[in-house]
Amino acid sequence: MIAYPNIDPVAFSLGPLAVHWYGLMYLVGFALAWLLVCYRARQLHSWWDVSLVSDLLFYVALGVIIGGRVGYMLIYDLPELMQDPIKLFKVWQGGMSFHGGFCGVLIAVWLFSRKIKQPFVVITDFFVPVLPVGLAMGRIGNFINGELWGRATDVPWGMVFPFAGSMPRHPSQLYACFLEGVVLFIFLWFYSAKPKPPMAVSAMFVLGYAVVRFFDEFFRQPDLQFGFIAFDWLTMGQLLSIPMGILGVILLWVAYRRPYTDPYPIQKENA
Repeated sequence: MIAYPNIDPVAFSLGPLAVHWYGLMYLVGFALAWLLVCYRARQLHSWWDVSLVSDLLFYVALGVIIGGRVGYMLIYDLPELMQDPIKLFKVWQGGMSFHGGFCGVLIAVWLFSRKIKQPFVVITDFFVPVLPVGLAMGRIGNFINGELWGRATDVPWGMVFPFAGSMPRHPSQLYACFLEGVVLFIFLWFYSAKPKPPMAVSAMFVLGYAVVRFFDEFFRQPDLQFGFIAFDWLTMGQLLSIPMGILGVILLWVAYRRPYTDPYPIQKENA
C-alpha cells in the first residue's frame, strides 16, 4: 500500500480568496493546450494565427467549464442542485462531467465556427488532438482533491483516500490521467500528423475517449447515487460512453467514405 499524499486542496490564499489546485490544474491544461495548438498551426502551415487560436481556446474553455459543471450537476448531483442552486457555481469544490463538457465544447465551437465562417469539422479536427492534455490535468486535480477514487483493491500501489473509508483503493484518477491524457494524446497527435479526411480526427477522438473511459470505469468506484446501472458492473460513466463510442464509429465510417479535401485552401490560394 502507498500512502496518499494528503495535499492541501488550497494551493495558496490571497487575502479572503483561496486558490485551489483543482482550478490551477485547469489553467495549466489550457496553457499547455494553447502552446500545442499554436505549434500545430505552424506545422500545418494553415490560416490559423495566435490571435485566432486564443479566441478558439477562449470559446473552448467556456464550453468546458460551463458544460462540464452543468452536466455534472444535472447527471450526478441533481437533488443537491435542487436544494442549493448556488452550488452550480462552486466549481472550485470539484465536480465536472466530461460528457457535459463535451457537449458544451460542441456548442461553443459551433458558435465560433459561425463567427469566423469556417466549417465546424475543420475547427474540431484542428484542436481535438490536444484535448487529452486538459483531461490529464483535470484528473490530477481530482487526485489532489481526493475525489473519484477507485474500487477497493489489494494491489501494492493501493491508497487509502481520506473520504473513502479504511480500505486501500485503486488510484483510478491517475489511471485516467495516463489513459485519457497521455495515451490518447500520443495516439491522436501522431494520427493527425498526416492528412486525414475531414471529420476523421474528430471522430477518432470521440471513439478513443469512449474506449479508454469505458475501460477506466472498471477501476473507478461507481458513483454513490447510482451504483451499478445494470449487470452488477455497468456504471453511469460506461453507460454514457456507449453511445459516444457508437457515434465515433459512425462518424469515422462517414469520414473515410469521403475523398480527402484540403482543410486550409485559403493559405494555399494566398501563397
